[in-house]
Amino acid sequence: MSAAAPPPALAVDGLVKAFGGVVAVDGVSLAVAAGERVALIGPNGAGKSTLFNMINGQLVPDRGRIRVGGNDVTGLPPHRIWRRGVARTFQITATFASMSLRENVQTALLSCHRRMRSLWPRASGLYRSEADDLLARVGLAEQADRVAAELAYGDLKRLELALALSNAPTLLLMDEPTAGMAGGERGALMATVSAIVRERAIAVLFTEHDMDVVFGHADRVLVLDRGRLIAAGSPAEVRADPQVRAVYLGSYVAEAGAS
Repeated sequence: MSAAAPPPALAVDGLVKAFGGVVAVDGVSLAVAAGERVALIGPNGAGKSTLFNMINGQLVPDRGRIRVGGNDVTGLPPHRIWRRGVARTFQITATFASMSLRENVQTALLSCHRRMRSLWPRASGLYRSEADDLLARVGLAEQADRVAAELAYGDLKRLELALALSNAPTLLLMDEPTAGMAGGERGALMATVSAIVRERAIAVLFTEHDMDVVFGHADRVLVLDRGRLIAAGSPAEVRADPQVRAVYLGSYVAEAGAS
């Protein structure tokens, strides 16, 4: 007999979340495999952030289950989900502005190893090489001693990615990873993410409004509208879907056809 296939990195089954009389997420099911990059798109108010916040533990679903690597994490708080190998980056970067880049990553590593109570003069020598390795992986090795507040916005996004990788995640949630970045920076960041996905077999679920990023870097695309999944498939399949064009991609498809 052949070995059973491993469970997906993320499996979401029938998630529902309502706020008062408004159903923000309505029976959503999806799965992301190890090493797969899945984009979650849809118009404003489609329920993308609510879905992300349930997966990340910031919101508790009204109904449905969330499994990470086959383990049920439904309703767990964010720090416990993080310790189960789920990392997240945010649309607005969250870093320690007064610390160097190396100190930012060392702090994340100290948290991973549950050593946050170490006094900083002593802690400053801990996990230094690991921090430098992570900075190198996201293209920031030469800026390790710079204070985070001095970074350009694109480099802040790279630093946040290094922080997210500090707990060796099996699942990476990225909320608008290229928001606020220049065009060239967007492609470079997503190319870095794609390379890391291949190396470490990390599953990535990301939201994004830049359709060039979506169609250029996603293996599959999921489309939400009014809390429900209305389409799922390859970038080409989703781009050609009449319903998706009607509710979301109309202007993008027209511009792409004219170019």
